[in-house]
Amino acid sequence: MAAVRAYLDYNASAPLLAAAREAVVAALDVAANPSSVHGEGRAARRVIEDARRQVAALVNAQPQHVVFTSGATEAATTLLVPDWQMGKAPLRMGRLYVSTADHPCLLGGGRFPADQVVRIGVDRDGLLDLDELAVALAAHDKGAGLALVAVHAANNETGVVQPLEEIASVVKAAGGVLVLDAVQAAGRIPLDMSKPCADYLILSAHKMGGPKGVGAIVAAADLMMPRPLVTGGGQEKGHRGGTENLAGIAGLGAAAAAALEGLASIAGVRALRDRFEAVVLELVPDALIFGRAAPRLANTSFFAIPGLKAETAQIAFDLAGVALSAGSACSSGKVGASHVLTAMGFDEIQGALRVSIGQATDTHDLELFRSALAGIASRRSGGSRAA
Repeated sequence: MAAVRAYLDYNASAPLLAAAREAVVAALDVAANPSSVHGEGRAARRVIEDARRQVAALVNAQPQHVVFTSGATEAATTLLVPDWQMGKAPLRMGRLYVSTADHPCLLGGGRFPADQVVRIGVDRDGLLDLDELAVALAAHDKGAGLALVAVHAANNETGVVQPLEEIASVVKAAGGVLVLDAVQAAGRIPLDMSKPCADYLILSAHKMGGPKGVGAIVAAADLMMPRPLVTGGGQEKGHRGGTENLAGIAGLGAAAAAALEGLASIAGVRALRDRFEAVVLELVPDALIFGRAAPRLANTSFFAIPGLKAETAQIAFDLAGVALSAGSACSSGKVGASHVLTAMGFDEIQGALRVSIGQATDTHDLELFRSALAGIASRRSGGSRAA
């Protein structure tokens, strides 16, 4: 395996930022329980509340509307439940509506019974079918409860950004509640909870350079919240029990602050992403780049090399010193197509490769990628001639 490597898998997990590392280390030295009322406890509480303000600032929300969790999966499982409350009064969600291209933590339906989960299709570019959503919500039985819609803001594989304002308009017109999985979008596109947008956002620290194992729910208001997934000592205003992960939360706050600053330089990331795609098309002219006709995250490219399995190419890249992701999934030794590509209508594609980059990615990484892909393309051409 190559000694010098390029890390091009930010959508799986971004490298820990120096600021986040420093915040984590500093918080580890705060020994007290944040729920304690003495001075040491209040110092621990300040760490959490500072982070809460940093997370809220990233999406222009109110700090008191941020609830810390162990990550995005817990946040999704918390929100995707039929039983909610408005104040102390019970509130029912009748059905859950998700996108066929969503992350599995949404597609799984959370705590909804399977027969109460409705899947809405996407078009060839991966954009949610707004007409299908509107029809489904118009047929929703309001007597059974409100319609809960949960979709990704940006797809983790293709990077395609959904029409958020249009989705919010359709959901609000139907009297529904909208949850946005903003895990990939946060810090890569502007998110503003003060505008007509989602009712709830899901965030994850390690996707934006924070530590793993911590995330957040951000609400637009505090009128209603789901029945807690984790109960206990009443932490997080009763929305998520258990002593807070002080170090993780501090790291999330620092990462959120850095992500907010990084929005100003996202054009440079996009320019470098486009250079990666130019290399792909130069060396593999028949490559397919998915979602190019739709708005995409500046850091993400998802492509397939016809006639070459994604897993085979991923291993070759890894041996050449390039870390990236394969779009198809392996489970129990069986290789299957990406459910995102299947949802987009590319049934014939048995997987793709995802390059996802960040502020630290540079032209050296690009050259390593070029060298690795050149070798793969050469062997592919040789194999084609031999065949």
